[in-house]
Amino acid sequence: MEVIHSWSCPRSLSTALMYSFAQRDDIEVLDEPLNASFLKATSADRPYRDEIFASMEIDGHKVVKDFIYGPGKKKYRFYYVCDFLLAKHRILGLPSELMSKGKHFILIGNTVHILPSFDKVIPLSFLDMGLADLVSIYSDLCQMGTPPPVIDADDLQRNPEATLRGLCHDLDIPFQASMLKWEAGPIREDGVWASWWYKTVHESTGFSSPRKYPRTFNMRHYDLLEHCLPLYNTLRRHVKGKSSLLASPLAPPSLPVPENAKLFAWVGDEILPREMAKVSVFDSVVQGGDSVWEGLRIYKGKVFKLEEHLERLFDSAKALAFNNVPTRDEVKAAIFKTLITNGMFDNTHIRLSLTRGKKVTSGMNPAFNRYGCTLIVLAEWKPPVYDNDNGIVLVTATTRRNSPTNLDSKIHHNNLLNNILAKVESNNANVDDAIMLDKDGFVSETNATNLFMVKNGVVLTPHADYCLPGITRATVMELVVKENFILEERNISLSEFPLVFQVWTTMGELSPVVKIDGRVIGEGEVGPVTRKLQSAYKKLTDDSGVPIPTYQKL
Repeated sequence: MEVIHSWSCPRSLSTALMYSFAQRDDIEVLDEPLNASFLKATSADRPYRDEIFASMEIDGHKVVKDFIYGPGKKKYRFYYVCDFLLAKHRILGLPSELMSKGKHFILIGNTVHILPSFDKVIPLSFLDMGLADLVSIYSDLCQMGTPPPVIDADDLQRNPEATLRGLCHDLDIPFQASMLKWEAGPIREDGVWASWWYKTVHESTGFSSPRKYPRTFNMRHYDLLEHCLPLYNTLRRHVKGKSSLLASPLAPPSLPVPENAKLFAWVGDEILPREMAKVSVFDSVVQGGDSVWEGLRIYKGKVFKLEEHLERLFDSAKALAFNNVPTRDEVKAAIFKTLITNGMFDNTHIRLSLTRGKKVTSGMNPAFNRYGCTLIVLAEWKPPVYDNDNGIVLVTATTRRNSPTNLDSKIHHNNLLNNILAKVESNNANVDDAIMLDKDGFVSETNATNLFMVKNGVVLTPHADYCLPGITRATVMELVVKENFILEERNISLSEFPLVFQVWTTMGELSPVVKIDGRVIGEGEVGPVTRKLQSAYKKLTDDSGVPIPTYQKL
């Protein structure tokens, strides 16, 4: 006989699930066989304590040997574990085979839904919720090489058949349709505590549909919720095929760089794992895109142009009248700590953001921002975005660049909707990026980068009146002069592009452009001026930058 261990937090349909498995013709169920051992060892207060001691075996070792792993008449035994201290096998010093043998799964329930119905029998406590123990059990089973399936009570209510089919598949047992229905009333396997806890399941004949609207939450449980909810979310991430009103119907996407699935980001004043790195719904960046940002690249243990990027970050924050801005040293420390924690010393990009911060209430008024700025350091493994060897293709967008009379692009702000609309146009055209024009029809930049072109031996770039005068742009302009090319800033018409031989953009580095609006640029290859400036730029990144503390060149 093989044992199926069901680890559950209370009030999560765990009893209904036990009833479901009890309907199978190949399974016998045990309802909390270690309850008496648990109460004896912990002195936990239960209104049915004396009844349990009078009717159950107290010796935990005997329970494991004679009841959980004892002989049986069916193929499987369903061992239901849902008391208020799930890790009782540790407290009782029970045999390790309780975890190492059999099949295991975990049933969780949303703490927001569980808490309003929980304290009808006993007072609430963090220990009683059992979520810390569930996380520990999940971790232990993963370390043993047998990560258990995790199912959510919400999913079980919304689609019981699909959820049970999936669980049976993961447990490698056949699904039986009998699991979906049962007769109202108790079953013989019920523990003596059934009259205290099982009233709802005794009235049921199957998994009930979820409430259309939740119960009003009792705010006296709010602090407990804040402690429990992160643990629930930790387990929820391991549920297959999540379904909810807000869940995406799409399968989890693959990442451009799979190594970024596990990384640390700086948010506010702390380092957090990827899935926990979030800002408040009251943050200004959520309320109105009220934020400034920088993009930095890391080369061989050094942050390229760090001081220049920080200068622009603080200039932008000052232009937007941010208050309680972190110091330059604090921002640099956050950058270095994030890179060091991730072990990212090369081939890395940082999205550095500084928001006006969290508000005391929703609204646009900056007077609501009384918590100070929110600093975000998002470092990712990221090779150059574009094909800098073979070149990229552009299309001209109908969306125009912001006018400085409305929103000055020299402030490196997060209000990027017109850039995003231009990018939508390039996506629809199935090309790499979009050229954006200013209000007079002159070339400004692409949706994300500055532009350069070579015409009659002169390197041309548009005036930075309607676009951001980028740091990479300034660096390239210095290299153009250093390499003895003629540089000219002027208005550039879109009609000039078919007549030139070389074009490039500045997406962190020099990205050659080989076609614009279906017209080939020059010979459709990377030109000699571009190649020379690419080499000069690479040498500059090799030779300069602010070293990352603790980095040691191999």
